[in-house]
Amino acid sequence: MTLPRDRSRADTPGRAEEEPRTTEGEAAGPCGTGATGQNAGRTEARTADGDVHPGTDAGAGDVAQRRVRSADEDTRLGGDVPLVSGPAPAADRIIARGEAHVWWWRCPERVDPADLALLGTEEFRRALGMLAERDAAEFVRTRAGARRALGELLDISPATARLGHRRCPGCGADDHGPPLLVRPALPLAISLSRTAGWGVFAVGAGLAVGVDAEALRPVRETLFAGSVLTEAERRHLDAMAPGPDRHAAFHRVWTRKEAVVKAVGVGLVGTELDQLETHPDRDGPLRVTHHGIGRPTEWTVEDLRLSDHLAVALARAAGPAARGPVHLHPPTGP
Repeated sequence: MTLPRDRSRADTPGRAEEEPRTTEGEAAGPCGTGATGQNAGRTEARTADGDVHPGTDAGAGDVAQRRVRSADEDTRLGGDVPLVSGPAPAADRIIARGEAHVWWWRCPERVDPADLALLGTEEFRRALGMLAERDAAEFVRTRAGARRALGELLDISPATARLGHRRCPGCGADDHGPPLLVRPALPLAISLSRTAGWGVFAVGAGLAVGVDAEALRPVRETLFAGSVLTEAERRHLDAMAPGPDRHAAFHRVWTRKEAVVKAVGVGLVGTELDQLETHPDRDGPLRVTHHGIGRPTEWTVEDLRLSDHLAVALARAAGPAARGPVHLHPPTGP
């Protein structure tokens, strides 16, 4: 993720998606239309081939819950793990319980050929076009890590997982939008983030999820007075003594904001950040309202403690999709 620029640079917010536009990954950046997430759950989802994703209509959750009730007599909505395994039953359990799963990892400084082998064509081209190998290694590891996580969660081969994007809920364009699980075609929401040698990947119930990570480091003082903060957020930060705790508090605010706008799908430029109140005085989980054209949308946001070096926030649509726990999957590799 990218922090906003300070007022010496016109106080322009940073990118909502830290990765470039691609047909097999998350969207590039915000479309800048100013449209908001009231349409995020109702826009069509598109695969990389332009087909409408089968699991993103308004009744996807109901269909999945009906399937979980009839697929196996040993499957209970809040109970034991069913005897049936595979992608569909795993998705049914996540949806029925309102769960989320989050993985994180350290990224290498050089591209790992084993990671590169898992990428799609457009992702491979994007990695080749990056000038700094460390940036390419982060990009490649995060995309490969997402596929490995899906393999673990859904009991599939990581090489068979395919990522795409939904139609942009802001401008309706097909060439960018929030990330989408294309294969296997399941009604699960996904989100990716990478920052300073770290990658994070989230899978959740519902039509949208947003995860954002920021490496903890000093913040320019101009950002504390910038237009990306609400009045309440600014007062909270101003009341703190200068130093690491204040910088960490800013990162907490920022990752909460970006997790929401990533879940909404329109990005930072499409959001009035000084109206997006993240309640930094509350530990959470908490309710955050995203305002814009049309009706507001409500999100359940919580901070995730993944590392002493990271600030991480997860946003899920308020309601059944966020009623279940967040399962953390620590790194298992070197």
